[in-house]
Amino acid sequence: MDEQDIQDLVLGVWRPAILVILRPVTDHLQSQLVVQEPLVLFILCILCIDVNSEKLLFSRHRSAYTSPPNLPGGAGIPPAFRPCRSFRPRQSLQPDCFCFGKHATLVRLSAVDPAGDHTARKTSVPIRKIILANPRGFCAGVVRAIEVVERALDLLPPPIYVFHEIVHNSHVVGRLGGRGVVFVNRLEEVPDGSICIFSAHGVSPAVRRLAERKQLQVVDATCPLVTKVHLEAIRFTREGYSLVLIGHPGHDEVDGTMGEAPMHLVSSVQDAENLQVSNPNKVVYLTQTTLSLDDTAQIVEALRARYPRVTSPPKDDICYATQNRQNAVKEVARQVDLMLVVGSSNSSNSQRLTEAAQAAGVPAYLVNDETEIRSEWLEQAEVVGVTAGASAPEEIVLQVVDRLRSSRAVEVEGLELEDERVQFAIPQELVQIAAQ
Repeated sequence: MDEQDIQDLVLGVWRPAILVILRPVTDHLQSQLVVQEPLVLFILCILCIDVNSEKLLFSRHRSAYTSPPNLPGGAGIPPAFRPCRSFRPRQSLQPDCFCFGKHATLVRLSAVDPAGDHTARKTSVPIRKIILANPRGFCAGVVRAIEVVERALDLLPPPIYVFHEIVHNSHVVGRLGGRGVVFVNRLEEVPDGSICIFSAHGVSPAVRRLAERKQLQVVDATCPLVTKVHLEAIRFTREGYSLVLIGHPGHDEVDGTMGEAPMHLVSSVQDAENLQVSNPNKVVYLTQTTLSLDDTAQIVEALRARYPRVTSPPKDDICYATQNRQNAVKEVARQVDLMLVVGSSNSSNSQRLTEAAQAAGVPAYLVNDETEIRSEWLEQAEVVGVTAGASAPEEIVLQVVDRLRSSRAVEVEGLELEDERVQFAIPQELVQIAAQ
């Protein structure tokens, strides 16, 4: 019986049985294994199967990859078990690291010091799994706002002006700016008669009046859920209520809503406890759409303690996307050692996702993209959760996942809690302006 016959016998008959018996052992060893004997390495090579392609990661095929030097006992990986073409390690793999199987990360071979002693290297805990929260990323309002700008670029003559960032994400703003969109923070910067798009966060009546005086061709990309809060403010004011807005000062959405009617801004429990209104018996509260559910609940409780007859809006103002993403983060946080939230620092909903994970007892960090991930965050993280704010592009999420997988083979799992099917129509004024 020659070498080929032995290999065929192992792969065809013995390998399935051995795999079933030893799989718990190999799963336990994972990447922290320090291989001390060539025989152990040989067995692992046989068991190392890519279940998607049913090919050995180490096989008899010729390869440009070479065996690592200084294996225990002065041996290298046998030529028959050098990496085959289906095994493509990332550039950042160390020369003494090999990847075993679909679900493994790294097997690090022990180093040999000049005296010949075997010394296991001290390494950080490798990432074993990435859990992607779902839903994550773009909501219907953000999709609509971006589509409005892109269609305007296709249908209307330049320049196209946008009042404030169309959504709070630097990558989206940068890409649209590269196509010629001009973002402004003051409407006075827009030349009279120009085309101007209002961002997804909404604007105050004062801004609309100024746009009329400047004879701007306006396309309103305000999220319909933000418009709902504006209409509530108008209605409750007409009914004689004292209005309270729960939100963060300086946010574009808050500025727009507060311009609709006189109201008190409350940002904390202390603000609610100290609140003074003109009509204590007729108080109603509204909320910014991108707040934390937990923080809002605490403020509402404080408002009710001070004004027992306070009225809530007919339907919760916090939008569906904010609720769904925060619920998904809380669920993922139970299963991970670290949470990364993809989003820009000026994104309120991204900041609230980070806070929700931290409140669940998990270290969490907000990153604009993969370049902001710090290695020390990952040192003790075996399972990492990833989500994205409602204005963060999915392509950035994929780049973050690639960064986490850059030095090892990592299992990626999706956790889906809600299937979002919400869509908002494109504003008719865009079509009307294009037809002129």
